[in-house]
Amino acid sequence: MRPILLFARRRLWVLPLAFAGLAVIGFTGRTGSTASAASALTVVELFTSQGCSSCPPADALLGELAKRGDILPLAFHIDYWDRLGWKDPFSLAEATTRQRAYARTLGKSNVYTPQMLINGARDVVGSDRIAVTNAIAGAAPAIVPVALTANKSELAIRVGGGMGEAKLWFVTFDPRHETQVRAGENAGRKLVNVNIVRSLEMLGDWNGQELTFSHALPPAGRGAAVLLQAPSGRILGAAAIKLPAAS
Repeated sequence: MRPILLFARRRLWVLPLAFAGLAVIGFTGRTGSTASAASALTVVELFTSQGCSSCPPADALLGELAKRGDILPLAFHIDYWDRLGWKDPFSLAEATTRQRAYARTLGKSNVYTPQMLINGARDVVGSDRIAVTNAIAGAAPAIVPVALTANKSELAIRVGGGMGEAKLWFVTFDPRHETQVRAGENAGRKLVNVNIVRSLEMLGDWNGQELTFSHALPPAGRGAAVLLQAPSGRILGAAAIKLPAAS
């Protein structure tokens, strides 16, 4: 393991290289209408871990961003800190793979937590409020329309036309969990995590043509999102919904 790096007095852990009642996350902050990625949505991906003592402030900041209608925040819980005394119940190998892919596209030799990626194009320390705010303000807007709707049996995904190439990713996430941590660096703390990614899959390739997909509904109470992502890592368009909890 490489030595701990210090940055602005924050410790950076470093490693080598939805039918009736549906709540919709749209781009204007409204609910009850189709989600569409026509303009202002900014995707904020936080790479975090319950085993990292530097991560709770970033988790809290992501929770604040989740209250904004123009932000799609997603928490990717990586798995490489699970060996440090506390296994994060939400850790995913796919989250670690995604973070390392970003390291390659951004030309970085290391990954760290807490790290935020803004529209897949710029990374900042996830607990650095000023840096996060500035990165969001300077993010390039979505350029490809993306829509995500649901009926009683499935999700419908539509991607508009445009220029370039990209892959379409499908994400499911839990809106909120509280965890009493019993070991590791955060032992004794109750951690609150929001928009926790539970699955990630690639639906297909986009080459500028209009596309439609269907997908099985996620479990009740869970959210779903689609991200259209260029080879450079930039998010070209996105949409998300939250399914109502089971009655």
